[in-house]
Amino acid sequence: MKGTGELSSTQNPPPGRPARLPRDERRRQLLRAAHDVFVVNGYHGAAMDEIAETAHVSKPVLYQHFPGKRELYLALLDNHLASLTELLVSALNSTTDNKQRVHATMHAYFEFIAKDDQAHRMVFESDLANDPDVSARLEAFNAKYADAIAQVIAEDTELSHQEATLLGRALAGMAQVSARYWLETDKNLDLEVASGLIYRLAWRGISRFPSSS
Repeated sequence: MKGTGELSSTQNPPPGRPARLPRDERRRQLLRAAHDVFVVNGYHGAAMDEIAETAHVSKPVLYQHFPGKRELYLALLDNHLASLTELLVSALNSTTDNKQRVHATMHAYFEFIAKDDQAHRMVFESDLANDPDVSARLEAFNAKYADAIAQVIAEDTELSHQEATLLGRALAGMAQVSARYWLETDKNLDLEVASGLIYRLAWRGISRFPSSS
């Protein structure tokens, strides 16, 4: 029979050595640390040494999960865009009333910024915006968001798919530009007031198109 001393040594990590985390949990920890460093220093000013130090891991552990700084940034970008896409699509699907859909979608965009304005800055104001992989991801997000809006417009009006897609792009751009301006003004307007203004402007325009019903 094993003694109690031997049993406890198998259950606890040696003193000074951090507990081994499951891979997914460790990856989330590294991404949180990378996010903090990128927000403070920008992409070009960030260093893998600092990211490892912020995450309280060694550089070899960091490199086990991410080959380099660029891969870390792209993984963060994918996470933020996936969260925003899910939020906006959920808002569009939250009701069949198109007026309320517009309201919910504009509110969702402002809400995303209000919850984590640094994530929004990192995504849309990055010093890596001209990188082909970054710009491709942003375009894919913009296209998916605009297409989701266009589908609703096409179903409810006599407009062609091409016309509805153009309007979808315009509405998506309206949400982004107005929300970014709201962020730059330190959110002096209440979120409900700000998103409500843009919703009313958008709905007034869309509701003027003849309904297909």
